[in-house]
Amino acid sequence: MSEQQSSAKGLSPAHRIVRATFVTEESVYGVLLVSGMIVASGGHGESSWRVFWSVAITVVVFWAAHVYAGTVAHHGLDHERVVGLKESFGIAMLRSRGLLLSSAIPLFILLLGATRAIPDPVAIWTALWAGVVVLAVLGFIAFHRRGAPWPVQVLGSLITAMFGIALIVLKAVIH
Repeated sequence: MSEQQSSAKGLSPAHRIVRATFVTEESVYGVLLVSGMIVASGGHGESSWRVFWSVAITVVVFWAAHVYAGTVAHHGLDHERVVGLKESFGIAMLRSRGLLLSSAIPLFILLLGATRAIPDPVAIWTALWAGVVVLAVLGFIAFHRRGAPWPVQVLGSLITAMFGIALIVLKAVIH
């Protein structure tokens, strides 16, 4: 049993779900995908409603492609045993959850703009900044769960958040 598996055994079910679903490379990629789509589709006075649908559809397409690619990649021979299509699909679905779920907060904020609960520009910028916060939290948790000292946890959080800030700078420069 690997060190990672043995350390995971001592975690509560809630911690294991958070670790396996939210603090993954797919989650980080999902937040960056959503932020990039907001930057690309949220310029030139576009409505929150239009940005919401553009982002939502793109995330679903990328998620489906990720599940398909994962299914194909895991299907077949793996460490001297055959992995069937059903098992391969299950592995891909499990790994891809973070990509889909990472869009929930920004999409909710865009939906607030779409329903006119908040103005469109506020919804778009808030969704982008929410992505930065989510990235910071993901970075912090990733370093925390590895037992890094708190300065490294904070540094990891800041570095992860910088990817979101880079997209905000891109939006400011482009639009």
